[in-house]
Amino acid sequence: MAERILMAIAGLLAALILGVVLFWQPEMPERPLPKAVIAAGGDFTLQSASGPVALKDYRGKLVLVYFGYTYCPDICPTSLAATAEGLKQLTPEELAKVAMIFVSVDPKRDTPERLKEYVDFFHPAIVGVTGTSENLAEIAKRYGVFYAEQKIETAGGGYVVDHSADTFIVAPDGQLVGKMAHATPPDQVVVAIRKYLNQP
Repeated sequence: MAERILMAIAGLLAALILGVVLFWQPEMPERPLPKAVIAAGGDFTLQSASGPVALKDYRGKLVLVYFGYTYCPDICPTSLAATAEGLKQLTPEELAKVAMIFVSVDPKRDTPERLKEYVDFFHPAIVGVTGTSENLAEIAKRYGVFYAEQKIETAGGGYVVDHSADTFIVAPDGQLVGKMAHATPPDQVVVAIRKYLNQP
């Protein structure tokens, strides 16, 4: 009898743990940048498959900026998938006022053509860009982004790139106003976008 009770308890605990793993979504709201340590952000121009892309080209739109690379095994796909799902929840009118730029910090492997193919898989509102190592380093510094190659023989090209995983929020006037943590759930992506879209 005691053995049956223990088995029943173990079954209930297993079901509870499985439910938490499958359905629990932690609140991961976007974080306004503290005034004392606010990253400078600012304009940049990088190359896409369709030619040069400048952040200032998107004045009047809310722009999400993410730094990553296409060979990223898990962090980038997770963040892009969650953000793309958030974009899909916007109304057509809202989506027309939003853009996203995926900045590759792996220019040795990520050509503009490869970037286009990669970002199109997630959402048509995302534009993939990259540039010279020097340009990328300067832009990343202004946004407070860290990235560094790590040698791994089994990886494509023999290395992976460790990098920051926040998504930056640039207001329609071009000012960097906030950022979202890695893998922020889609509903919280929508909340963050609407917060800044609805500001006067």
